[in-house]
Amino acid sequence: MPTLSLYITSVLIWGSTWYAIKLQLGIVAPEVSVAYRFAIAAVLLLLFCVIRRKNMRYSLVEHSWMAVLGFFLFCSNYAVFYVATGYLTSGLVAVVFSTVVFWNIFFARILFGTAISIRVVFSTFLGTGGLALVFWPEIANLQSDGDVMHGLTLCIIATVLASLGNITSGRNQRKGLPVLQSNAYGMAYGAAFTALYALAAGLDFNWDPSPAYLGSLIYLAIFGSILAFGAYLTLLGRIGAGKAAYAAVLFPVVALTMSVFLEGYMFTPLAGLGVILVLGGNVIALSKIRTVKPQSQDAPKDAQTEPVLSPKSD
Repeated sequence: MPTLSLYITSVLIWGSTWYAIKLQLGIVAPEVSVAYRFAIAAVLLLLFCVIRRKNMRYSLVEHSWMAVLGFFLFCSNYAVFYVATGYLTSGLVAVVFSTVVFWNIFFARILFGTAISIRVVFSTFLGTGGLALVFWPEIANLQSDGDVMHGLTLCIIATVLASLGNITSGRNQRKGLPVLQSNAYGMAYGAAFTALYALAAGLDFNWDPSPAYLGSLIYLAIFGSILAFGAYLTLLGRIGAGKAAYAAVLFPVVALTMSVFLEGYMFTPLAGLGVILVLGGNVIALSKIRTVKPQSQDAPKDAQTEPVLSPKSD
């Protein structure tokens, strides 16, 4: 799939998952819903791999790294974000999550010595500034009460965990682990970790039979997990963590558009200016991206590839 198509797929699907996550809150504990989501996704993805006769045999070391991927990307960050969504509006949660761009660049620099592109830094500041304008009423009214500050803290923690998951995926791809199988096993590990936590915390594995809950769960499992993660992590492998994560800056804009039709949100001139800044930053971030020739899904472990997390410095 072309790089731009991967980018658009990630943005549109994940932009719509914020509303779907809201529909998951209620009868079922957030952590249990996360376990359900990734258990369903893992089963479907593992079956697909078996049917397509993908290589499913990996060493203990490789499985350990896929387990690390599962913990950060398909377990801890989502469990924390689901809980945080109960304290903050979805728009503010999306704004906080957009800082994953900075965390990806930071961790890639610290762990891999990746050069930081001035172009990426500038476009990230531009896009994040635009998001601040889009959601300025919420940001300006942020009070120092316990619930709001607790939710904000959870969002920051979840974003850091998500970034570490992105970095882990980049590392795994550099070592020749294919995205499809890594996601399948990673989601299985993530579901297991979340379920174990839910059991240890004494949470009930109950069920919500309402169409809203079931529909959003299926959407999050198939589209928000299998399709979006496959597209995004492939994108991360091609263009690096910093530039791939910039897609996160557009997620809240998609969520905002859905709110116009589903929740009666009204655009203000300030919000309109913010959207323009976000899109402008997006164009800058995508320009002159050096892509990496994609690996085969079953590439050998010793395949020589360009470092995933080392995008060319401008």
